[in-house]
Amino acid sequence: MSASLSLPPVLDLAQADALKAALLPMRGQPVVIDASRVERLGGLCLQVLISAQQTWATDGHVLKIDDVSREFADQWNAFGAASADRPLGALS
Repeated sequence: MSASLSLPPVLDLAQADALKAALLPMRGQPVVIDASRVERLGGLCLQVLISAQQTWATDGHVLKIDDVSREFADQWNAFGAASADRPLGALS
């Protein structure tokens, strides 16, 4: 079973510590993050999410960002964080 986390509408500098604090207790298990309500994604929260994805991968677990809002996907991709072959939020 996966742990889950629903992201707030605004992920800015003020939310970075709270995001990190919410993710840390979930380490060691698969996590699904619901990004459907996100309207604004700041650089520091982006770094927290990327670091978490890498940490989970190193630990042998999956951290999946699911149900992304268009705003989340656009801002994630604008930062250049998407993989070159399939941007976040791209349709299958």
